[in-house]
Amino acid sequence: MALERTAIDPWQWSVELGYRQGELVSGQTRTLFLSGQAAMSGEGKPQHAGDMAAQLALSLDNLEAVLAGAGMTLAHLVRLNVHTTDVDLLFAHYGVLAARLGAAGAAPATTMLGVSRLALPDLMVELEGTAVA
Repeated sequence: MALERTAIDPWQWSVELGYRQGELVSGQTRTLFLSGQAAMSGEGKPQHAGDMAAQLALSLDNLEAVLAGAGMTLAHLVRLNVHTTDVDLLFAHYGVLAARLGAAGAAPATTMLGVSRLALPDLMVELEGTAVA
């Protein structure tokens, strides 16, 4: 059975911001639950201390690397949780995230949470998600 995705958007304001209120997925054959991806090097070292845009871009690169390992892309994301230590600063750089998701044709159900800190003190943003194919 082919994967079928149906957007559930009772309001249009979220679509204009690049995400869906809900996404009904049926006929799925594989589900990938992604751990939080942050601005970490391949050696597990935090990168880009104090630079939200660079951390967000590297977090997305790392998210895409995990997706690629399962033969998936950002287009397969149906859920994205964004954890940040500075919501206002993240919104100032939200275009980095929106552009990458938009280019992939992805508008996953999304939650953004402000947190006091992430696993390592220099980290400012972490992305976790669910993808289906």
